[in-house]
This record gives sequence, structure tokens and C-alpha cells, in this order.
Amino acid sequence: MYTDLGAAEYEWAGRTAAAIGALADREGSIAIVPVASIEQHGDHLPVATDSILVDAVAHLGADRVSEDVPVLVTPVVWMGYSPHHMSFGGTITTEYRTLLTILEDTADAVLDNGFDALVLLNGHGGNASLIASATSTIGREHPDVEVLGLTYFQLAQQFEAEIRDSDIGGMAHGGEFETALMQYLRPELVGEGDAPYWDEPYALGGQDLLHGGPLSVYREFREYSDTGAIGDPSLATAEKGEQIHTLLGDAFEELLREVHSRNRD
Repeated sequence: MYTDLGAAEYEWAGRTAAAIGALADREGSIAIVPVASIEQHGDHLPVATDSILVDAVAHLGADRVSEDVPVLVTPVVWMGYSPHHMSFGGTITTEYRTLLTILEDTADAVLDNGFDALVLLNGHGGNASLIASATSTIGREHPDVEVLGLTYFQLAQQFEAEIRDSDIGGMAHGGEFETALMQYLRPELVGEGDAPYWDEPYALGGQDLLHGGPLSVYREFREYSDTGAIGDPSLATAEKGEQIHTLLGDAFEELLREVHSRNRD
């Protein structure tokens, strides 16, 4: 049984129902719902990579602001939309419409507690369009609440020059970026593995986690990689992961403070 004892102030799962309601009633309250996936990440990273990383960023941002901002982080919605990874095994996916319904139902239940704002924090590229759709449908159903959707690694675009050693294509699925974060946060789960650079033949297609192109293309991941990963994990270090983690915290903290300020009565 969960109690309030010993739980971080911002952890939904560690609060009592009464404590959740009391926090939601405070001015400018924010609920963060991390959304990710369970999917293969090559030979060197676990299938829970996206879920681990988005949960860490959500908790980092909440921890940074919790003394000043009423904020709670729900458990991760770990089942993502990942049909393009199924050929490698290890992946648990759902249908697009099913996940959209799950997010809508989750939002309805979360917002029933009285929060002023909802942030859907995404950690999987395959969910990005779905998060945008959910932001619109949830926002329409809850016109008195500010509903926002964000893919966390896109925050890194503003400090890319500080963290990148690879060429474009090296910070992709299981590449330099994700591997460095995992080396810092969960080094015991990181193994050895190789990956090719992301090579999308259309110039307008996505080239990197931080360089998503305007053209959407569906491809099985085996068309990009024999290992299931793409990018350059060889350039990742725990020190770089710590730097990325800190900078992501800075950027997400700034957003949460702005959301809080904009939603105060």
C-alpha cells in the first residue's frame, strides 16, 4: 500500500488520494504524465530505455520546482506505438488508436482531481504524432485546463553544440545521446554494441533525434540497422550523460515554471 511517508513530494504514486487532491487545488498546479515505450534498443541497451529516460527527466524537472510549484508526476505510460520495431523482438506495442484512448482516459482521470495544467511528456519518437493528437483531443474535452505535449529529447536542440561529438545521424535510436544518458543513470544496464549511422534516403526525412525532418516516412527498423540501433554509441560517456541530464533539467524546469506562472489565477 502506498502512503505519503518516504515518497518524494512530487510522486503521484506515493501520495494518498487526499494529498493528491490538496496539491491539485493549489494555484497553478501541474500534472506530468510521462509516456514512452518498451522496445528493442539494439544489443547494448535495455528495452525499457525510453521509459527509464523519460521518467528520469520528468522527475528531475519536478524535483527542481517542487518547493515552489504544485506538481505531481504519474507513473510512466510504458506501452508505446512501436510496430516498426517488432521484427527485432523484445518490443511490446499497441495500436495507435488504443494508445490515444489510454492517454485520453488517463488525462480524464488525472484532471478529475482539479489540476490547472497537464503535461504529456513523451520519450519515444514513434509516439510524437500521437502526443500531438492527444494534446488536441484532451484540450478540447478540458477547455479550462492548459494541455501541453512535449518530446523531451527535443529540448536538447537548444544546447546541441555543447553535447554532440557525432555527425548528424549519430544521436539516433540507441546512439550517442540515449547511450550517454543510460551510462549516467543506469550504467548496470548498458552493454556493448555497434550501430550504423541513421541513413534515411530522403533528404527531407528524419536524420537524428535532434534533427527530425518535415517528411514522415514509415520503415521497418531492419531497413536502417542489422542490430536494431542507429547512431554512434561509441561516443557516449557517463560524463556526457550527466551533462545532458543537467541541461535537460534546466530546460524542463524553465518550462514548468512558465506553465505554473501562466496558469495561476
